Amino acid sequence: MFGDSWSHSADLQEAAASSIQFDKRDRVHGQRNTTGDINGNLVPEKARSGDWKGEGDKVNLAEESLLNKMIRHALVRNRNEVEVLQADPTSPLYSVKTFEELRLKPELLKGVYNMGFNRPSRIQECALPMMLAQPPQNLIAQAQSGTGKTAAFSLAMLSHVNPANKWTQCLCISPTYELALQIGQVIEQMGKFCPDVKVQYAIRGNRMQRGVQLQDHIVIGTPGTLLDWCTKYKHIDPKKITMFVLDEADVMIATQGHQDQSLRIYRQLTKDCQMLLFSATFEDSVWRFAERVVPDPNIIKLKREEETLDNIKQFYVDCKDKDEKFTALCDLYGCLTVAQAMIFCHTRMMASWLVEQLCKEGHQVAMLSGLLTVEQRAAVIERFRSGKEKVLVTTNVCSRGIDVEQVSLVVNFDLPVDFDGNADSETYLHRIGRTGRFGRQGFAVNMVDSKHSMDIINQIEMHFNRKIRKLDTHNLEEMESLST
Repeated sequence: MFGDSWSHSADLQEAAASSIQFDKRDRVHGQRNTTGDINGNLVPEKARSGDWKGEGDKVNLAEESLLNKMIRHALVRNRNEVEVLQADPTSPLYSVKTFEELRLKPELLKGVYNMGFNRPSRIQECALPMMLAQPPQNLIAQAQSGTGKTAAFSLAMLSHVNPANKWTQCLCISPTYELALQIGQVIEQMGKFCPDVKVQYAIRGNRMQRGVQLQDHIVIGTPGTLLDWCTKYKHIDPKKITMFVLDEADVMIATQGHQDQSLRIYRQLTKDCQMLLFSATFEDSVWRFAERVVPDPNIIKLKREEETLDNIKQFYVDCKDKDEKFTALCDLYGCLTVAQAMIFCHTRMMASWLVEQLCKEGHQVAMLSGLLTVEQRAAVIERFRSGKEKVLVTTNVCSRGIDVEQVSLVVNFDLPVDFDGNADSETYLHRIGRTGRFGRQGFAVNMVDSKHSMDIINQIEMHFNRKIRKLDTHNLEEMESLST
């Protein structure tokens, strides 16, 4: 089934090839220094200085969002309840269970089914009737990658367009070049049987003659370039825009200058223009931005799912240093029947060291860190998913959003801490949540090597009101009892 993602590696290669046509300055990533391990995996070169417990690997929101889109093979199994707040409380509330209920154009319905959608996802059930309603309704929706939201607003734009009008009618803003290309591919796939609908990319490097108005019906792009096309170059007449989509609002707000550029585009639109805003989070900054851009909105929020730890047995192992941690890891892996394991480190330097040691022990190991490009990270995850490597060593760049059903062991080689050195309970939950997926039994083992890290364990126990048992990896009888 198709999610907010590319379904096959061939699509990855095709999009990567197409991106070369545009200016490289639009890329999120630069060239990174990497070396190969003995299994041919990409491993970042060691830092020249800094200690093993130095600054943690930073998570770039735009890169995280792009990675999630690239690795989705199917819609996320989301058990969240959807909360709908209507602008008009007296309006009848309804949702759809099939795409036929939306009364789409036959060629558009064919495009939806051709992409592998069988029925609307939970977010689509509620959002699509609002987005396709007449008269048009504004919408603010909370939706993470993988819930089908890109397909939802792509379907809305394709339905909205009148191909007979040879001007731009729908604008879609995305915070980065790569994310814009992702959205464009979904629109082009879904509109495969609508040849009269034209799509254009407003991204730096895609240049056109000044003053020439576009005849493309849908334009996707980054805020700065879209602003130039609407004002400086006059490629788009903002007064003729009838649907305005802002995707990844939380990422947009975190990116320098994008919020101001988006607001400048918004101010040129007519009051009748339909506004659709999507964000994975609804923090205060997102709400303030949404309130300025989306008047009288319908609101769709995901009620926070109570994360369950019922299927995950949690332990800690008392160690003296990183070498003893590694010995305990080998004991643990040797005694447990492990399908696949994920091991989290705080720094790239520690992750590189651990990969080197595991490879020497003969383990098939993959590695993820912020030094790899998003494309390289996606390729590593695909290899791990397919079982080519049984162990994935990673920093926080892989703490959330990756569902690999066969992962049965998560090891916190370094415990997650915040900037103040206290327990980062949210990251801990995301990390160990990589195991125990879909009702399976999982194990989470935490390596403790100091009084401070023991304090972190105690903080985590208090936060989740769960006891984390001490584990002696040298005790064979105790180790064998883990899987019972």
